[in-house]
Amino acid sequence: MIKGVIFDLDGVVVDTAKYHFLAWKRLAEEFNYEFTEKNNELLKGVSRVRSLEIILELAGINLTENEKSELAEKKNNWYVEYILKMDESEILPGVVDFINLCKGENMKVALGSASKNAELILKNLKLLLCFDVIVDGNKISAAKPDPEVFLKAASELNLKPENCVVFEDAEAGVEAARRGKFHVIGIGSPEILKAADYVIPGFKGRGIELFSEM
Repeated sequence: MIKGVIFDLDGVVVDTAKYHFLAWKRLAEEFNYEFTEKNNELLKGVSRVRSLEIILELAGINLTENEKSELAEKKNNWYVEYILKMDESEILPGVVDFINLCKGENMKVALGSASKNAELILKNLKLLLCFDVIVDGNKISAAKPDPEVFLKAASELNLKPENCVVFEDAEAGVEAARRGKFHVIGIGSPEILKAADYVIPGFKGRGIELFSEM
């Protein structure tokens, strides 16, 4: 029986991927590497540090740990500049209605995101109070596909993984949910998220019938 739902943030509740892309592209330009949208797909659901490492690997650049830390901080500062301008118009269609439906069925609702800016984003979108529990990159040490973020969210909800559904748009996130023994519904492409229980394009018009076979 499903008693809780855990939402990833980027690409599920709001589309911040474009701001990550702009900030990473801006950073890559500093060392004359052309960072493309195709490259950006490799960073979905991945931590900030690992994302930087992937870009440096693509560009064939070796840096010290201190240099990496400085670049990661620079990228994040640019990203925060972008997201500070976000508002409720950027919430993905149907998300709030779906969360309210779940709450109406007495389900607990959590956010499980690798983003260290999750609370800032939710505050700008006026969504903080939608979630019973928020677990973000400031509360975990292992990045997806490690299931830590979802396991911690379930623990804080006082629920077992098998009684929770995770909503994810990234392959690494789906794998993390699987490793944690959660049910998982993909948001996006069935070809990319084939390991999910099933995949939907978004929440608009969706109801709790999504959980009927779980």
